[in-house]
Amino acid sequence: MSIISRKWRTWKHGRKFTKIGKGCRFPGKRLTVDGHVELGDHCRIRDNVILRTNDDGRIVFGERSGCSFYCIFEATELIQIGARTGIAEFTVIRDSHHMVIGTDRHWRLTPLVAQPVIIGTDCLIGSGCYIMPGVTIGDGAVIQARSLVQNNVGPYEVWAGNPARRLCHRTENVPAPLLRQCQKLMEEHGFKEDRYVADPKAKPGDPRRGDRIGAGDDD
Repeated sequence: MSIISRKWRTWKHGRKFTKIGKGCRFPGKRLTVDGHVELGDHCRIRDNVILRTNDDGRIVFGERSGCSFYCIFEATELIQIGARTGIAEFTVIRDSHHMVIGTDRHWRLTPLVAQPVIIGTDCLIGSGCYIMPGVTIGDGAVIQARSLVQNNVGPYEVWAGNPARRLCHRTENVPAPLLRQCQKLMEEHGFKEDRYVADPKAKPGDPRRGDRIGAGDDD
């Protein structure tokens, strides 16, 4: 993507938000923002994303967070995404649903019940997940792809399935063989540098400056 195209899309899409921090990026051509949506610093929103609120609802992204292609967010009350949390493509997050139990009336005529969805910091939400109303996902949690999350997820827990269930904790009670395997991989490959943490000594364009966000190239 050319510098001119990047700046044009940043300006065009940036005007759609209620509040936007510095360094946010919108590399895609199509982005729907309808209602009250806030972005922290250095957020990245990819192509064909829909962010929609109803009435007094709000969608709030923390700094250096974002979502990938074809994600849908709909908030009647609140959807809150913590800092440095990544949400993979085709994920749907809604904070409301129609009350259909206890009545035979058409679902369009029943009350719309809203409960906030809160996703913590440093979380990873895999591709094609559905996050139900009222769910809280703790800091550092990982939700595997294609999961339907309808219960609260604790910090640093790994959940998967439909409906999603707890598989394990990322650091507690890890089986010895798996722990040895993980330690071996860390010794061989080490940890990547955090490309999203600003380094004022880095040259312009260097990811360590913190002025780029998200995996992969900008186009």
